[in-house]
Amino acid sequence: MLTVPNIITLLRVLLVPVIVFLVVERDYGAALAVFLLSALSDLLDGVIARRFNRMSQFGAVLDPLADKLTMLAAVIVLTWQGLLPLWLATAIVVRDVVIVGGAAAYRLLFGRVEMAPTGLSKLNTFLEFALVCMVLAAAAGYTAVSPGLAPAFVLVLLTVTASGLHYVWQWSRMAARQARRRE
Repeated sequence: MLTVPNIITLLRVLLVPVIVFLVVERDYGAALAVFLLSALSDLLDGVIARRFNRMSQFGAVLDPLADKLTMLAAVIVLTWQGLLPLWLATAIVVRDVVIVGGAAAYRLLFGRVEMAPTGLSKLNTFLEFALVCMVLAAAAGYTAVSPGLAPAFVLVLLTVTASGLHYVWQWSRMAARQARRRE
């Protein structure tokens, strides 16, 4: 069922190629505006879903998928242009592959997956989005943030690594519990 939050999330998915196009065209100011619109609409769909009890299984799957698509697309094109370091992009991509792969493996082995994002994961997502905004703002010439990006790169790497390991630990514990129940 398409609810208002799900429609907003679908629109976020449609913004991904727009962001990629704008970054490829080096229209960083417009890319920043669309990226911010996407981030704000992510907050909006969550607020509407919770406030008006419009949460759905479809939305629970689509919302994090839209986040991952947006982030991965932005990270890949910014890295391709030399605005993000390859080591950071690799860590972000590997983390997301591990999370999605873990969820898929769990679903295949044990059935339905119900896992809410952790506080650490939410912090990581916020920091990744903030970093992409900082990079886009610097590339657009809006800020002189470029020298300050190195510590931000390291901070995001730390949260990417910690949240990725935390998810692996959680999936492993849940899988072990399910395996014991089957014995």
